[in-house]
Amino acid sequence: MAEAIPRFTWNTKFSSSSSISRLSPNFHLLSTNTKRSQQLSNGNFSSHSNSRIQCEAASLDGAKTAPTQIKKPINRYEMVNLTTWLLRQEQAGNIDAELAIVLSSISLACKQIASLLQRSSIVNLTGAQGTVNIQGEDQKKLDVVSNELFCNCLRSSGRTGIIASEEEDVPVAVEETYSGNYIVVFDPIDGSANIDIALTTGSIFGIYGPDQVCLVDMDDDSTIDQAREKCIVSVCQPGSNLVAAGYCLYSSSVVFTLSVGNGVHAFTLDPAYGEFVLTHEDIKIPKAGRIYSFNEGNYDLWDEKLQNYLDHLRQPGPNGKPYSGRYIGCLVGEIHRMLLYGGIYGNPKNKNAKNGNLRLLYECAPMSYIIEQAGGKATDGTQRILDIMPEQIHQRTPIFIGSPEEIEKLEKYLA
Repeated sequence: MAEAIPRFTWNTKFSSSSSISRLSPNFHLLSTNTKRSQQLSNGNFSSHSNSRIQCEAASLDGAKTAPTQIKKPINRYEMVNLTTWLLRQEQAGNIDAELAIVLSSISLACKQIASLLQRSSIVNLTGAQGTVNIQGEDQKKLDVVSNELFCNCLRSSGRTGIIASEEEDVPVAVEETYSGNYIVVFDPIDGSANIDIALTTGSIFGIYGPDQVCLVDMDDDSTIDQAREKCIVSVCQPGSNLVAAGYCLYSSSVVFTLSVGNGVHAFTLDPAYGEFVLTHEDIKIPKAGRIYSFNEGNYDLWDEKLQNYLDHLRQPGPNGKPYSGRYIGCLVGEIHRMLLYGGIYGNPKNKNAKNGNLRLLYECAPMSYIIEQAGGKATDGTQRILDIMPEQIHQRTPIFIGSPEEIEKLEKYLA
């Protein structure tokens, strides 16, 4: 865009018929006739001399000073989409080309799921599928469809060797023709109970680097059990081994949030272009917050120490107000709010669930990675979540996650 050029008006006062060689802004021209010369030599020249010619440059607003340089305006159409951001991360050496492709394929799956969620009631994708997953939970129709979308996008990327899903009994080894080196674990739909009532849902994923070759020879039945065992060994890694993790929030906006080990960045889906656009760069969780999120319907099932902590949160603070209780029933929604506003989320063990309700590999480890990259903390009450070594694919764990000061306060009550 061309830079604006200031316009000037010339206020010229002629008091003699003297010739003028040239005019320029902000200076006074004096005639060169003999009378003027005599006045100057005699010291009698004054501002009222009839031989003076005054030229003044005036800006449009009437100012007598030279205009300041106009700064180039910010281009409001300039944006950074996810593809561009991934390319920049690759150029900076933060990720390799294969990981960029894996992340891009996950974002495509999230776009497809977002579209199905918006149309779920229209295309009859609400309600139960009539099947049960490995954890004994009733599957929603979109649980099954979303799982297929994730698996297909990851297979077609050609960069994943093992795919492990909350909805699958065992990890899936990608056939050699399409196989890569990365291990991807994911929960295709978090908070699926919210689908039928159009509340917040999400997808969670974690990516591990190459560990062991895990391929299944479908022509040799004797090797299938061995290959599956190798897959399980490859997938069972602590969260500290993650090379990338993230989630996609499906709500009033579709927000794709991820970390590749250098902070947390969020991209919002622009429906006009079908692109994830960078909207939250280098997110830092507040050190403290006045929001807590626990399913307090289980209060009587928790141990006394945790009950005392909750009782403390309900008491008025220095400002005369207690903490605000919020519970969405979707881990993605809880974590997204916490990243921006601070606070604490807890899914503790109770008398009916000795190990809590959330899966370590698919939910707790990826979310803990995100929170720690943003400056927060995550613990099971006794140790850091990312230090836990999984012993089973669908292992569950208690989790407390959020602002560092809030987690530290909780740990004092649980000690």
